[in-house]
Amino acid sequence: MAVGPTHQEHLGHVVFITAAAAIGGFLFGYDSSVINGAVVGIQKYFHVGPVQTGLVVAIALLGSALGAWIGGGLADRWGRTRTMQAAAVLFAVSSIGQMLPFSIWDLGFWRILAGMAIGMASVLGPAYIAEVAPPAYRGRLGSFQQLAIVLGIAVSQLVNYVIVRLAEGDVNNTLRGLQAWQWMLGACVVPALLYLLFALNIPESPRFLIAVGRIEQARVVLTEVEGEKIDLDARVAEIQHVLHTEHAPTMKDLRGPALGLLPIVWIGITLSVFQQFVGINVIFYYSSVLWQSVGVTQSNSLLISFSSSVINIIGTFIAIALVDRIGRRPLLMIGSAGMAISLGTAAWAFSAATKVHGAVTLPDPQGPIALIAANAFVLFFALSWGVVVWVLLGEIFPNRIRAAALGVAAAAQWIANWAITVSFPALSEWNLPVTYAGYATFAALSFVFVWFWVKETKGRKLEEMG
Repeated sequence: MAVGPTHQEHLGHVVFITAAAAIGGFLFGYDSSVINGAVVGIQKYFHVGPVQTGLVVAIALLGSALGAWIGGGLADRWGRTRTMQAAAVLFAVSSIGQMLPFSIWDLGFWRILAGMAIGMASVLGPAYIAEVAPPAYRGRLGSFQQLAIVLGIAVSQLVNYVIVRLAEGDVNNTLRGLQAWQWMLGACVVPALLYLLFALNIPESPRFLIAVGRIEQARVVLTEVEGEKIDLDARVAEIQHVLHTEHAPTMKDLRGPALGLLPIVWIGITLSVFQQFVGINVIFYYSSVLWQSVGVTQSNSLLISFSSSVINIIGTFIAIALVDRIGRRPLLMIGSAGMAISLGTAAWAFSAATKVHGAVTLPDPQGPIALIAANAFVLFFALSWGVVVWVLLGEIFPNRIRAAALGVAAAAQWIANWAITVSFPALSEWNLPVTYAGYATFAALSFVFVWFWVKETKGRKLEEMG
């Protein structure tokens, strides 16, 4: 009679520590999207144009690429939780710096540091969650990373909306000595401190503990996360065998016959690149500016951005419900098809845009269709590529290279994110419909890639990945 409650107790504990680790994803989403509400304020405050704005918005992503690159190595050296704590402190400090910049380039410097912290967290979350989650629940628990990201996006848009309302509808109005956009960026310190608090109170990964010889601690953690019914000696021996027959992963271990890298590493990189090249972060970085350009007020444009964030959350819950039922590959292909159609529709709608006295307008029915297509794109992304890529990056790599390969794949994701983000202002000014048609093309290509090269990982132990 005690088995049921005991199982639920263990599962509840795993859910808690998984959610705590995923707060790094919340920081990722919050910092990525908070800039959406601040873009116009930064432009006016520092008197800069679209090129400088794009650079400052996107420069954080280069920091994220660096953080992702070094995050795996630090996690193997310091441990998963200690590296999480370092990332949280770095993010808290950079949030204060972003709040109080004295020039546009000073703001860029603090955004680079914030990006480094986010990049580290983007590697640590999936790796830690994959290492503590029981195989039967790993897909759903791995989805927590993306759920945290979309919650971070939504909360940042809601906070931005509240701040701009308090500032009487203008991000350049002053609130208690600072402009509203500065408060938007400074508010990032709150989730950073929460991340630090939780990182101080979750157990270390059992695989890391075994790797550094702390076997008894590893046994305690394995019992906590997998339950007392497991054969503890067999699980420890299984992990020891995998770890002791391999050496600590380095970049040299990723070398292989496919253009200098192992094929599985290229699969991880390509998944990351496609996740960004469909243009999802254009919606979360620039949607406020986009909707303002077609006549929507600042506060209402932020409200529209918040509604997109809510749709993002709904799609993420759909993915969490399905990822361990129908598998990773079907979800990815459904998402690719839906994104290609909705992005193609958006490209058609924006082709009807006209410029009157310098202001861009969309006629009916193209205006509503553009909004519906943009939100449909967000929904299809959220229920597929948004969740499944993070799950797969925590699963597909063999134990011997997981941390290093995850670092490379996450770095590729940040670089792709940077390329899309920094190019969008200029591309949209040149030809917005063609820009969206390009994103639709990448969505279609992502379907082909999954069909031919991505294998299903549902229900497999991490030690079975080869």
